[in-house]
Amino acid sequence: MTQQATMSFFDHLGELRSRVIKCVVAILVGSVVAFFFNEWILEKLAQPYIDVTGEGLAFFRPTEAFSLVMKLSLFGGVIIASPVIIYQLWRFVSPALTKRERRYLIPLSTILAVLFAAGVALGYWSLERGLSFLIGFGGPGLEAVVGAEFYLSFAMRFILAFGLAFEFPVFLFTAAAAGLVTSAKLRAQWRWVVLGIVVGAALMTPSGDPLTLTLLSAPLYVLFELTLLAIKLILKR
Repeated sequence: MTQQATMSFFDHLGELRSRVIKCVVAILVGSVVAFFFNEWILEKLAQPYIDVTGEGLAFFRPTEAFSLVMKLSLFGGVIIASPVIIYQLWRFVSPALTKRERRYLIPLSTILAVLFAAGVALGYWSLERGLSFLIGFGGPGLEAVVGAEFYLSFAMRFILAFGLAFEFPVFLFTAAAAGLVTSAKLRAQWRWVVLGIVVGAALMTPSGDPLTLTLLSAPLYVLFELTLLAIKLILKR
């Protein structure tokens, strides 16, 4: 019998509260650290817009600069705290797993953190390409005048969407490890997987334009194929 089976409902709630509090504390600490680098974060996020339009960002309300610094700090805090969040998720679910299943959790948690970082990096690289497509779509008759708050909120959602989307291979592998799916079944349903990847990418990305969908969907399908290979090689062994 697993440890989770002996825990009461209120024990579950207490455990969940403890993990959530630790995640929140990690985000707050990360946000404080990111606050001291908010100018660097702003410079990096604004650079794709500057490269595409040749113009700098402007704000239109006296309070906008303050709120933007807070959002940038929180954004940086979430990224800094992501390994802690993943670890706390692992600690919460581990009592419900068997000894055999637990052996996958540490490597899978590490892969989750690496995939999230890879997704964030790809999201940042894709941001300029997506902006170039969206802003240039209107032709020379339309001139881009985008406020700093709108653009930076868009950029942060864009990058985080890539980071979160890159986590799906680990959950797919976990489902296979739990016996819920097999590589053969997934291979037979590849068309539905492709459809799910495209629909999921459309829902997660803030723009939903064809270029962004391609930039996100293509690597996700590659990750799907690599996950099938990992399921066949690792779980079969």
